[in-house]
Amino acid sequence: MENIIITNNKLVYEKYKDSYEIVYNEEYTYLDVLEYVRNKIHEGHILATHPLSGSIKPNETPYKTVMISKNKKGTVDFDSLSIIESSIATAKKFMENKPTPKWTESILDDFRVIDLSLIENVINKLI
Repeated sequence: MENIIITNNKLVYEKYKDSYEIVYNEEYTYLDVLEYVRNKIHEGHILATHPLSGSIKPNETPYKTVMISKNKKGTVDFDSLSIIESSIATAKKFMENKPTPKWTESILDDFRVIDLSLIENVINKLI
C-alpha cells in the first residue's frame, strides 16, 4: 500500500520529499497535524501509523509525523476515525494542562530527530 506522510518536521520533509508524497507545513502545530489527518480520514484515507506513537507527550514536542494511505476507501474507516479523534482529545488534554514550552533551537533539533527516527522505523519495516 502506498502512503502519504503528513508532517511539520523539516528533517522528515528533507529526507522523504523525493521518495514519498508528503504534506509538509512548518507552521503547523502538533494539533494542526492531527486535525489535518482527521480531515483526510473523513475523505476516506486510512491511518498507517498511530498518531501518538513514541513516548514523548503531545505537550512536550511541537513535531508530529503521521502516515496515511494514499488511496481512499469508498467510506470513512471508523477505526482510523476513532483513533485520530481519541488522539486529538488526548493531545488537547495534555496541552490544556501544560502548554508546550518555548524550547531552545538545540532542544527543538533533538525533537525533530526523535520524530524522524519514529517514522524511519516504520518506513524501514515497510521496505
